Amino acid sequence: MGAGQRGTWYSRLAVQTGRAEIVAVAEADPVRRAAFAREFGVPAAGVFDGWERLADCARIADGAIVATQDAMHEAPTVLLAGQGYHLMLEKPMAPAEPAARRIADAVTAAGVIAAVCHVLRYTPYTAALKELLDSGRIGRIVSMQHLEPVGWWHQAHSFVRGNWRNSSVSSPMLLAKACHDVDWLLYLAGERVHRVSSFGGLAHFRADQRPAGAADRCLDCSIEPECPYSAPKLYFPLVDARRPGEPVHWPLSVVTAEASRSAVTEALRTGDYGRCVYACDNDVVDHQVVAMELAGGGTVTLTMTAFTPAEHRMTRIFGTHGYIDGNGASIRLVDFRTGADTTTSVAAGGPGDHSDGDAGLVAAFVAAVAAGDAGLLRSDVLTSLAGHQVVWAAEEARRTGTVVTLA
Repeated sequence: MGAGQRGTWYSRLAVQTGRAEIVAVAEADPVRRAAFAREFGVPAAGVFDGWERLADCARIADGAIVATQDAMHEAPTVLLAGQGYHLMLEKPMAPAEPAARRIADAVTAAGVIAAVCHVLRYTPYTAALKELLDSGRIGRIVSMQHLEPVGWWHQAHSFVRGNWRNSSVSSPMLLAKACHDVDWLLYLAGERVHRVSSFGGLAHFRADQRPAGAADRCLDCSIEPECPYSAPKLYFPLVDARRPGEPVHWPLSVVTAEASRSAVTEALRTGDYGRCVYACDNDVVDHQVVAMELAGGGTVTLTMTAFTPAEHRMTRIFGTHGYIDGNGASIRLVDFRTGADTTTSVAAGGPGDHSDGDAGLVAAFVAAVAAGDAGLLRSDVLTSLAGHQVVWAAEEARRTGTVVTLA
């Protein structure tokens, strides 16, 4: 359900496991729908122009991937759960709590296997870090410090010009970008959150920050060559670097289905991705800090900011007997009892594929469906809902300037 970037990528990974076959696609966009059907050899009878077409169909698969836009998750997920499909649902579950609760209730009532795509739980790095924490090597966790480095060009692409730029049609940025950071931190801590405070806002990508002489579109702009958020600087090198016959990958794939200079030029001339970052309809934050107090008294801070390279997340964990500093590819452990200071490298993909977490999640979901064993997954919908509730509390705290206590 949804043949955009995430739906197509998860489908490729499912096929690559050697244990899954894609038999149907529901996608409103005709170009994406046709491209998906060609790539996966989906027969005509399995090609639908919207998820609604499944309402009157008998179940045609063991599982389904729901990768529609954030605000469109509830209805197809509830429908498919009721029809007996096991589900892999792209995060966030839904922009607001009532819809997410209805999803959780539908999945629970149907008794189907469901995985929310909190891919950070499935990386080799996470497995190594979790094993260290559970072994007691650093004692009891007292505090955690986590950085989500969005990246300056990623912010411009997805959260200023792109689908997640406006909370009224998608979701708050903390939910869209960092709900799985919150989920991951709670997974490591092994505790629920008691209280939340938060600060942040839209500091830069707004009209009053627009440089003198900037045009409404990058292709018309005299100062484009010196702008760090230039669309031509981002997308044209991706076209030039693409090998013949190679699939069009993110972020280029959401700009145009045809990876040629002429197609990208037309997209930048007429579409959302060619707009000046200071002349868009964006309203989501470009920086936010969240402070969480755990039920056991420990503390966690999360900083999400656009003004970084797009690289691995960085986390420091402070325990009663030791200290951990991790960056997605290596883990430094300082043992207070022995004085030992060691750094261990961990095999990891790039930040763009969540350090192999995407492949780990999809493999776990396929295995769980094949075995009929939800225990092969690392969370369920209720666990995911609990993490989402922390994000909604943080947004309430940020908007109202209060400390929010969770039930």
